[in-house]
Amino acid sequence: MPRSRTGWKRGEKRAADRITDEYLDWALAGFSGYIAADELYDGPYCVLSIVDNRRFRRLLYEVLDHNPTEEDILRFFRRFHEALAIRGLTLQGVTTDGSPLYPEAVVEVFGSVKHQVCEFHVLAELTKAVLKAVAQVRRQLKGALPKWGRGRPSRANRRRAARKKRLEKQITDLFDHRHRFVQHHRTAAQEKTLRRITRGQSALRTLRQIMDEVYRLFDRRCRTDTALAKLARLRRRVARFKGLRQTLKKLFSPNLEKALTFLDDSLLPATSNAVERANRRHRKMQKTVYRVRTRQTISRRIALDMQRDLQAPARHQTTAFLRQQRRETEQNYSVTLLQSRKTDGSKFKIFLKFSPPVAGST
Repeated sequence: MPRSRTGWKRGEKRAADRITDEYLDWALAGFSGYIAADELYDGPYCVLSIVDNRRFRRLLYEVLDHNPTEEDILRFFRRFHEALAIRGLTLQGVTTDGSPLYPEAVVEVFGSVKHQVCEFHVLAELTKAVLKAVAQVRRQLKGALPKWGRGRPSRANRRRAARKKRLEKQITDLFDHRHRFVQHHRTAAQEKTLRRITRGQSALRTLRQIMDEVYRLFDRRCRTDTALAKLARLRRRVARFKGLRQTLKKLFSPNLEKALTFLDDSLLPATSNAVERANRRHRKMQKTVYRVRTRQTISRRIALDMQRDLQAPARHQTTAFLRQQRRETEQNYSVTLLQSRKTDGSKFKIFLKFSPPVAGST
């Protein structure tokens, strides 16, 4: 397969040189003080990114030809810290996912800056565990189905046949409505459906109650200390049940405590959506590249995307000016009705003539 030519064009080579200083001056001009950091894997390469978590601007990136290590993260964060120090800016908060690469690097480079673990990633792990527990209950119900020989059940097996139908209906309902066990907000009808399909399954109802408690931990109306106290009570409740503790072992992860940091800072975003959006944008651009990618072409392609962000305000200003001129020109044109012809029983076809303004007329 030939190499990708993306990243070798003249504009892409220039973009890689311009984003070093000119782009950083523009991107950090209105720096919010809050960033999101994440890594993106593109084949054998890894892209480290830092994005302004409130203004959604990519600030810094680095393309690696190997999986990132703590030394790579430290070097990457130091580059960004030097860029902030040169411009006299301070960092207020960092948001990352639950990767173990970031905690020590954040403390070593940025000191006592608030470190928020993405709420979405923490909830995704818990919901995955709950859905896995629901699937396990379905398998247990399937194993408890009554069995008999082929053909219609005899008169002695009619009760067993009716029980089998009820269990099969419950298994189907648990699969069709499995998302109800992790749904945040529910209507009265959805709550009624949930009570119906969990009849006789107290463990599933307990899981649903625990998920409600987890969602209440992230309520912006309470502080971090209050949420941590609620979390401690919830952990003590879960720890009493051995099977439930094994199912919800993610509930005892230290990342859950770090995911509650944003409650004491109204400006600190709870998720790393800014950098995730930049990663999705990069993946969408890479879908059109069907050749072998190299580290240099990926780096230049990201640089070109950042240069387009740099030129976006001027581009929008030019577009707005051209549209304004077009509207003013159209307002000065005179419209003349040439003819109106009936095409069928209910429609008319109208022919109009647009005449430019006469010179010297007001």
